[in-house]
Order: sequence, then structure tokens, then C-alpha cells
Amino acid sequence: MSGDLGAARRLIVKIGSALLVDDATGDIRRTWLEALVADLARCRARGQEVLIVSSGAIAVGRRHLGLTGRALKLEEKQAAAATGQIRLAHAYQEALAKHGISVAQILLTPEDTEERRRHLNARATLEQLLALGAVPVINENDTVATAEIRFGDNDRLAARVAQMISADTLVLLSDIDGLYTADPRKDPAARHIPELREITPEIEAMGGAAPQGYSSGGMVTKLAAARIALAAGCRMVIAEGSALHPLSAIERGARCTWFLPAAEPRTARKRWIAGTLNPMGALIVDDGAAAALKRGTSLLPAGVVGVEGEFERGDAVVVRNGGGREVARGLCAYSSADARAIAGHKSGEIEAILGYRGRHEMIHRDDLVVA
Repeated sequence: MSGDLGAARRLIVKIGSALLVDDATGDIRRTWLEALVADLARCRARGQEVLIVSSGAIAVGRRHLGLTGRALKLEEKQAAAATGQIRLAHAYQEALAKHGISVAQILLTPEDTEERRRHLNARATLEQLLALGAVPVINENDTVATAEIRFGDNDRLAARVAQMISADTLVLLSDIDGLYTADPRKDPAARHIPELREITPEIEAMGGAAPQGYSSGGMVTKLAAARIALAAGCRMVIAEGSALHPLSAIERGARCTWFLPAAEPRTARKRWIAGTLNPMGALIVDDGAAAALKRGTSLLPAGVVGVEGEFERGDAVVVRNGGGREVARGLCAYSSADARAIAGHKSGEIEAILGYRGRHEMIHRDDLVVA
């Protein structure tokens, strides 16, 4: 896929406040937004799934509340976000509606991406919205997050979302056309770097301070986002976004910096499941289920003969055969109590047993790594 934006299957575009909001008036740059949305509609027309991570709520809201000319306290930022988010969502709704595209608003906190059950719930919602043809517009939930549990910038939020939904391409639209060996605004000898495959300490040292204005990120947070994206198997590009139709410009070969991973999204996700989670319990399966898992199937309740430990939905568990050998591990779709209740039963019986309609699989193959 290299730097070909048209090869993306699932595309996330992150938009900063400095691009979306006029610094002097606090108004949304409608002409710019409509040009970007035209790019996104073109991506959708060729079969690509599209998500937007958008800043701008505080920048828009503070003007309407008279909170200008000084740094805001946390509670003032939250108040500004509460009013600005309405205006921001409406602007996206109007722009996307011109192309017959539905929009959905999703507000996330760091806990939603780090705590496993909330992570799975958010992921399921995003997956369903994409399946229904909507474009999710995601922002940090500034109205409820405290100073201690905020991303503080949407670069890292966008990378976490890419990790969450196994996106293969993340675009960070910025006021600069990529990474340089030094800040080009201060060092005329700074060299542009068109492509990177890892984030080394030397590369991290190239990140400068955040620019003045609404931006809360800068190159430092973009490199942090790149590290998250690459670990998730997602390629990332930093591109200049102030001109109209910025995605079209990338496709035409505009200068930018691509960060290219060593693994595909699903491979990276499964490596994460296999190597970075502490299993909370175990599912014991019969020989038929163990053999089916090796063929790449999901684990169904009918093949489970025992449940060990106490765990909640979304926790990591080990899958063992009757002899005690580990055959797989993954994220269980049911708590240990519910898993015990449905173990050995057909998927069609789950609702009658538990009183609610859960997933057909005990562990879906996308959340499963065979040993």
C-alpha cells in the first residue's frame, strides 16, 4: 500500500482546530469543510470506510460564551466544549448531507479506549455505524473528562481509534507538510522526511513545541500517535491540510510524511492479544472445538466443557484442551458466570438461558489467537 491513499480500506482523518476554526472569528471554515467532505465522499464512493476525528468544539464554543483573550480553566473548557460540540456536529451533518451521507457523533475519553469492556463497546458501536453506512465523527469528551484523564490532543485519540477498529490508514491533517529534521520555521536547513518505518529516539528528538493558537498538539503528539498507529499495524501520514481538498492533494503527490508499519492491522491486533494481556481465566474445550480453532473458526459455546476463574465480558482468557494444553487465547464475549451457564449449549439457546441475546460466539475469531 505504501503511500497510496486510494488503497486504504478503512480510513481515519484527523482534523485539527487550527484548520477547521477561524482564529479571528471562532467560526467554522465552511468552505474548507465542504471541500474536505467532498474528498471523503469520493473515498466512500470507491468503497472505502471513513471515520473523522475532529477537534474544534472548544475553539468554537469559547467565542459564543465570551471566553476569549486568555487561557481557560478546565471547567471553562468543558463549558465551551458543551456548546461548541453542538455547532460542530451540525456543521458536519450539513456538509455530509449534501452527499447523502449520514453522520454520527461519538465522544470518547481515554478510559473508553483503555478499559477493555468500554473499548469493546465503543468498537462495536463504531463497527455497526460503518456497517450501516454512517460516517462517525469522533472527539474527546471534554465535558466529562478531568485534567488527569484527558488525551489533551486528538492526534493520540485518532491513533487509539485506529488501534481500536483495526484501521489501516490514519491521516493527520496539519499546518505543516510532514516531519522535518528540525522545526522548518526556525531552521532553514531543516530537511523534510518523506517516509519512516520506525520511531527511534533520534526521530522523537525532531518533534518541536506546539504552535501558537488553538492547537494542543504539535509534532510531539503526532510522533506519539505514529508510535501507537505503527504498533497497531496502521500506516499514518502527516500532511498539510489548509488548502482546499487536502486528501486529493495527498493523492496527487503533495509532499507529506508517511509512517509505514511492519504488520497488517489484524496481525498486529492478534499479536497484542497474544502477548500483552494477562488472562483472567480459562475456557476448557473438547477435541472437536480445539481442531476447529486451528482451522480458523470462532469458539462457540457448544464446544466449551468447562470454565475456570472469574472474569467479565471482554477480559482475556486462555483456551485449553482436556489435557490442559493451551490451544488459543482471546477476548471472551461473556462473563465467567454467563459462560458457565451457556457452556455446551448451541448458540440458538443463549437467549433462552441468559435472558438476553448476546453474541453467537464465546470468542469471535477476530478476538482469538491460536497457539
